[in-house]
Amino acid sequence: MAIKTKTEIEKQADWIREQLSECVDLEDRQLSVNDKSAQLLFMKSVCDSNIIYRYVISPFFEIKDIKKFEDYVRSFPGEEVPKDQHKILSNMLKGYAAIFTEENIFVIQMKKVAGSAVTEATAEVNVQGSPDAFTENIEVNMNLIRHRYQTANLKAEIQVIGSLSQTNIALMYDSTKVDNQVLKELKKRLSDIEVDVLIAAGELEQKLSGRKLDIFPTSLVTERPDRMVKSISKGKIGVIIDKTKFAIIAPSIFYDFFSAMDDRIQLPLVGYFLKGIRYLGLTATLTLPAFYVAFSSYNPEILRVQVTLMIAGSRANVPYPAIMEVLFMLLMVEFLIEASIRLPKTIGPTATTVGGLILGQAATEAGLVSSIMIILVSAVAITNFVIPINMMNFTVRVLRYGFLALGFFFGLVGIVLGFVGLIAYLSELRSYNRPYFNVLADTDSRKGKTYG
Repeated sequence: MAIKTKTEIEKQADWIREQLSECVDLEDRQLSVNDKSAQLLFMKSVCDSNIIYRYVISPFFEIKDIKKFEDYVRSFPGEEVPKDQHKILSNMLKGYAAIFTEENIFVIQMKKVAGSAVTEATAEVNVQGSPDAFTENIEVNMNLIRHRYQTANLKAEIQVIGSLSQTNIALMYDSTKVDNQVLKELKKRLSDIEVDVLIAAGELEQKLSGRKLDIFPTSLVTERPDRMVKSISKGKIGVIIDKTKFAIIAPSIFYDFFSAMDDRIQLPLVGYFLKGIRYLGLTATLTLPAFYVAFSSYNPEILRVQVTLMIAGSRANVPYPAIMEVLFMLLMVEFLIEASIRLPKTIGPTATTVGGLILGQAATEAGLVSSIMIILVSAVAITNFVIPINMMNFTVRVLRYGFLALGFFFGLVGIVLGFVGLIAYLSELRSYNRPYFNVLADTDSRKGKTYG
C-alpha cells in the first residue's frame, strides 16, 4: 500500500494546528464536496462564527466547485494571500479565518467586534456640543473622526506596537497643515518603542515623552472626537489606539490642558473669563497651603493685624506646627479623592461626602486642625478640579506639595523662588521640539499655524 505524502499546504496546516494545539478556541473544520476538500481554521474567540457560516461554509456547499469557490473567496474585501505560515498564524490571532484548499491558501477577515457602542464622554464633560466619546474599536474611532473631518487631506497610517498584544496604532493628520518635522519625530519615537503588551493610551504617552522624570504631560490624552478633530485642523497629529477608549494628541502645549471644548462655543468674553478662572484656580490650588504655612510660621507681619490674630486664635488649640496641620488635611483630601474614584459608583459619592463632613467637623472640635484650615483645604480641593484635563489635574496635585515644602523651609521667599523655577522649567520644556509654555498665545510663528 503506497503511503500518500503530504503536500506543502497540508504541512503548513499541520504546523498551524501544532502551534495552537492547546488552544480550546481553535476551530478546525474539514469541508468536502464532490471528492474535493478544504480545511477551515479559525479562532472562535476573535472570529465571528455566524459570519463564517454565512459567507464561507454555506457558499462552499452551494457552489460545489472548488475552483469557483476559490474565485468567490478572492472577491472578499478582506482577503489576503499569506507569504508564509508565520503570517497565517499572525492573521488568525487578529481575527482572520484560514482556508486551505489543495492548491491555495487564503486568509479572510472575519473579526468579531467586542468593543462597546459609542457612548457619552465621562472624563471630559461639557455643557454644549457633541457628547460622543471614543470606543475600544479603532475603526469606529476613525469613523468618528472622518465623520467630522470630511476631506481627502485627512491621512491615516497604521503601525503595530507590542510583540504580544499586536496593538494597532493609527496616525491621523491633515497633510496640508501638519508639521512634517513633528510627524517624522513622532514616527521615529513609535518605531523605537519596544514593549510586549500595550493596553492604554497613557502608557503609550509616557513612552513617547522620552523623558521619564517629566512631571508635566507633553501629549494630551483625550476621549473626545471633537477635541481630536479640532486639534487635527490646527496641524496636530492624532494617535488612535486600538482596544482603548482614549487617544493621544501631539504635540500639546500648556494652554491645551486648560482649554475646554465649551470655550469655543461661548461668547469670546465669556470664554476668556472661564480660562482666566482656570488659571486663577491653578494658582490657588498650588499656593494656598504654602501661603498658610508661610504666614503662620515666617511672615505674619505681611497680613493685616486682624487677619493675623484671627489665624493665631483659630490655631490656639492645635498642638503641633502649621505644616503638620496642613499635611494632615491635604492627605485626608487625597484619600477621599482616591476613595471616590475606586469605590463603586452607587456608594462612592455618598461615602466620601459623609466621610469628608464628619472628618472636618470632628477634627475641628477635637482641636486637631483650625477652622480656617478646613476652609482653606476645601478651597484647594475645589480649585484643583476646575482644570478640565485630568493629566494636568494630577500633576498639580503633586506640585502642591513641592510649594508647601518651599513655604515651610523658606517662607514667602521660597514660594516666589518656586514660581520662578517653575516658569523657567516650563519655558525650557518642549513638546516634539515645539515650545511648551504658551499661556496666552498658541501660534507656531514659524509656519503661521495655531497649535491650540
